[in-house]
This record gives sequence, structure tokens and C-alpha cells, in this order.
Amino acid sequence: MTTTKKNNKLVQYIVDSYAEMKKVTWPTKEQTIQLTVAVILISLFLAIFLGILDFVFSTAIKKIIITFAK
Repeated sequence: MTTTKKNNKLVQYIVDSYAEMKKVTWPTKEQTIQLTVAVILISLFLAIFLGILDFVFSTAIKKIIITFAK
């Protein structure tokens, strides 16, 4: 492939990308804030939930190991 064809493809890609970006419907500031808060809250909930599960299962496994080690 020649350099001219590569340059034409690159230019066409940039032009097409710019045209597509004009079609995008961007969220409002309020929507962005609401969705960001939702993601943070869900992440915190899952972190706490998984931490509790990890604690429960590790404690249970330790007790099982101690019981069978005797």
C-alpha cells in the first residue's frame, strides 16, 4: 500500500469519526452526576458485600481446617 493511500484512509477515518461525534447525544451535567453517584454507591455496596463474604468464608475454612487438623 502506498503512502498516499494510507494518508487518504487516515484522513477519511478522521473525517468520518468527527461526523459521528457530532451525532452523539451527550448526557447533561445532572445526568452525569447522578450516574457517577450511582456507580460509586453500587461499587461501595459490592465492596462491603464481598468483604463480608470473604470474612465469613475465610473464618469458616479456618475453623474447618482446625477441626480436621486435630
